[in-house]
Amino acid sequence: MARQTAQTPDDGLQRLKADLKNGEFQNFYIFCGEEAYLREHYLRMLTGKLTGGPAGAFNEHRFSAEQLTPEAFSEALEAMPMMAERTFIRVDDVDLFKLPEAQRTQYAQLLSDIPDYCCVVFSYDTVEFKINGTMKKLAEAVRKNACVVEFKRQSERELAAWIARHFRAAGKDISDELCRYLIFITDGMMTTLGPEIQKVANYCTTPAVARSDIDAMVTPALKARTFDISNAIAGGEYERALTGLRELFAMQEDCNLILGAIGSQMRRLHYAKTIMACGKGQDVLMELTGLKSYPAGLTMTAARRASEGFCRRSVELCLQTDVRMKTSYDDPERLLELLVVELAQEARRG
Repeated sequence: MARQTAQTPDDGLQRLKADLKNGEFQNFYIFCGEEAYLREHYLRMLTGKLTGGPAGAFNEHRFSAEQLTPEAFSEALEAMPMMAERTFIRVDDVDLFKLPEAQRTQYAQLLSDIPDYCCVVFSYDTVEFKINGTMKKLAEAVRKNACVVEFKRQSERELAAWIARHFRAAGKDISDELCRYLIFITDGMMTTLGPEIQKVANYCTTPAVARSDIDAMVTPALKARTFDISNAIAGGEYERALTGLRELFAMQEDCNLILGAIGSQMRRLHYAKTIMACGKGQDVLMELTGLKSYPAGLTMTAARRASEGFCRRSVELCLQTDVRMKTSYDDPERLLELLVVELAQEARRG
């Protein structure tokens, strides 16, 4: 078929879906983006379509960064398919723009002249895909010939629908609120959510999933735990905050990461207080901070209970603790516990 390039990453995904449906494929795809679950899902689908025949193994060529050379890639491009329409070439985690100049020139030529019987996929997982426009020949070859498919982190609405479908497939119902809660306490990535859904569905003994089922089976991510600590502080529950903090210590979480997460949530709390003072609502907080609706709602609720002075002072205390942690020889765990005590004192002052 005629080669077409995707003008935007969204165009790329739509084109890929159409190609899989119609059975007519581009010569050159680039798969990138942080949602590994979707990337691997579509890679499996594409691989199955192109190598599903009796000579599938013969027609598939796969290269890692250590294996790929211009010569090996050229040989794969020249390999005619056997009992199939396409030769399938997959290259994993190779940053073409960081290769020596001579190799970049070779790849620019090869990628500009991919045979019609080939389908090439460059897939990026641990390496970021980014076109370096200063390397004009290679950049032009990629822009002109590649269908770039970016698998983005899914929105809360898309994830909630996906979670509900997977629970239904396991014979369980789940509310939209609990879907959003599950997204909140995990990292919100499909790769993480898939196994957690299976664990909760297997544990649940009733037709509908309850929050207690999720809490029993899912270990909250660091971000969710520090969010809970921050909101406990804002709500005056200092013992709960210290207990949560010590649980993180027992899990050997990095104290700098803990402080960073608490500081981020305290800044969001301050933003929420300011937003409410301006007569605005949760949607503004979500737009400003990138929070999804569930944690944004919790933050707005916490901000209603906290004074403006506490919100402002909590940010200052987190910054002071950060300086102490970086410049003193004091125990980082002690500094974090001291931060919680200082925040408790500020909250009492109002």
